[in-house]
Amino acid sequence: MKQIVYFFILVLLSVPNGYAEPAPNQASTGSELAKNIILFIGDGTGIPTLNAASIHGYGKPLQLYLQQMPHIGLSETSAANRWVTDSAAGMTAIVTGEKTNNGVISQADDGVRGEKDGRELKTILEEAEERGLSTGVVTNSPVWDATPAACYAHSNNRSNVAEIVSFWLTPRYGDGVDVIIGPGRERILKETQEAGIDILDGVQKKGYLLAKNEEELKTDVDRIIGLYADEPYQLRTSVFTALEILERNEKGFFLMVESNNHSKDVQNVLDRVVEMDRIIAEVAKRFEGTPTLIIYTADHSYGLHLPGGPKAQDVVPHVEVVDSHTGEEVLAAATGPGAKRVRGMFPNTYLYHIMKKAMGW
Repeated sequence: MKQIVYFFILVLLSVPNGYAEPAPNQASTGSELAKNIILFIGDGTGIPTLNAASIHGYGKPLQLYLQQMPHIGLSETSAANRWVTDSAAGMTAIVTGEKTNNGVISQADDGVRGEKDGRELKTILEEAEERGLSTGVVTNSPVWDATPAACYAHSNNRSNVAEIVSFWLTPRYGDGVDVIIGPGRERILKETQEAGIDILDGVQKKGYLLAKNEEELKTDVDRIIGLYADEPYQLRTSVFTALEILERNEKGFFLMVESNNHSKDVQNVLDRVVEMDRIIAEVAKRFEGTPTLIIYTADHSYGLHLPGGPKAQDVVPHVEVVDSHTGEEVLAAATGPGAKRVRGMFPNTYLYHIMKKAMGW
């Protein structure tokens, strides 16, 4: 009996409730390390949103690929200065391993939004650049917005568009992000012009192919910026274009893909989650058996919930939305080398260390 009790104590102690840095170079199958990382972010996608999306897409719960991934846990999402995070602080924690204040992008918590820079935090994308890997960000939010920006920029104000995209021209490490695809063209052109930055000329001089829409995307290039107008678009083509470009690098790659899944438009939100889930499933199948760590998580949760409704109907008419971020834990799910570390409950900063150790860095 004592042996059984001791066993269960050891199991409980092994679950990372509170951060403990993973052992060096310990991957999911002993010495196996990842060559590539694909990080999917469901912006504002809480557990209730996943539940509602499964019912909406498939007529019953637990049908999403995300809900069936081999390694799952719950990520705590608070910011350094607030119980409820915004995307800037939430994504900074995921890609740098340190919590910061709301509104601050990849600077430490001595930064104050719009007032004072904090200590600059190196991101997992920048660590990949430093080592010669190819890197990319793909999003259906504006490419200057907090989630993608936290991967490649450093600013005390998530709304400083000109400063954020100037990192395309003057990256901190390597030659900068190789693939950038998403909307936001109008505001970028307006604010960079006001700041005296010719962003289009600058990125072309740095060797990027510029694309204004999906039809102009090409895969036979090393560097591309797909800078779209603000109308909605489907993620799939952009994701697989990015992968075709990035996976040619023999050293490996890092790709972040964001789907913005929170708004009062319930139909659109749930459709986006189902689309995102299918993309993740397709990407996982494509890289099955390869040294590729695939991680999904959310930067924060959102006030969408399903309080009722008969099983014979779609959930959309019955979903209620409080249009604000919320502070409860969100799903983290993973497959590939290093994925076994995604278990139990942990702070969002732990995900950075999972990625870094999976690569052997």
